[in-house]
Amino acid sequence: MSAGLFGLLDDVAAIAKMAAASIDDVGAAAGRATTKAAGVVVDDTAVTPQYVHGVAAERELPIVKQIAIGSIRNKLLVILPAALLLSQFLPDLLPVILMIGGTFLAYEGAHKFWHMFARHEHDVPTTVISPEAERQMVAGAIRTDLILSAEIMVIALDEVADESFWARLAILVVVAIAITIAVYGVVALIVKMDDTGLLLAQRRSAFAQRLGRALVAGMPKLLSVISVVGTVAMLWVGGHILLVNVHEVGWWDAPYTWVHDIEHDVEHALHGALGAVAAWLANTAISAVVGLLVGSVVAGVVRLLPVKDEAPIDQPPAQSPDPEKHGT
Repeated sequence: MSAGLFGLLDDVAAIAKMAAASIDDVGAAAGRATTKAAGVVVDDTAVTPQYVHGVAAERELPIVKQIAIGSIRNKLLVILPAALLLSQFLPDLLPVILMIGGTFLAYEGAHKFWHMFARHEHDVPTTVISPEAERQMVAGAIRTDLILSAEIMVIALDEVADESFWARLAILVVVAIAITIAVYGVVALIVKMDDTGLLLAQRRSAFAQRLGRALVAGMPKLLSVISVVGTVAMLWVGGHILLVNVHEVGWWDAPYTWVHDIEHDVEHALHGALGAVAAWLANTAISAVVGLLVGSVVAGVVRLLPVKDEAPIDQPPAQSPDPEKHGT
């Protein structure tokens, strides 16, 4: 009896170890997939604060919460089923869809890059918006999130395409939840940074006052840095996706081979960790240039099309103050 019990316990322990290993594998794969999608994640983080810029302080966090809920719905109820069905039944389409997404990223990155040289910043007054205007603003943010989330999930799916169906499902669920929490957690901190600074600036402590003034003064600079990093990341990720997947589908091998040879030569010329970092930087820089070139061409073609001008994807809808209320 005792031998049978010990045998059963041993089997249970073995199963537990296998389950733990599977969880570790899912976590590791989710980490790789999330890292691969980092460029779009940074852009998502840079885009969202603009939707609450100028909104009354007490409505900032509720709006961010609504957008975050819409984002997780986008990922889990719309994008995830579509991505899994695609990878299960039409896996050959995945590189093509990735190239479409890469081209879009390159276009958006190039649009932002050239817009930096023509942009004129101005202060946006704080307004009290009507419930209907707020619903429209949140709906617009969720639509924007749908595009960015689709890019994130497809990039993540490509990273784990060789896993089993259930492993892909688990990994993508982890990626969807982790990215949503990370992005909108950071967004919540960013949009409340100036309010926190104002509270600190009113304290009696000289240190708190200096810290508060620094936070208030630093928020516009932080948003500018995030925007620049997001633009560079989009160009890099978009260009890299195009280089890799044009090679994967066999349409044009020369660009990928050329970049790979340069990366290999740089790594061998410098050796060790320095060589690996320099090789990655070389690959990243070339990918960003490719993204800028492709995106600029697409942006030029789009400008020539006889279509009605629309606000860029990273711009929130215009906000009109409630005529019966005054801004704060």
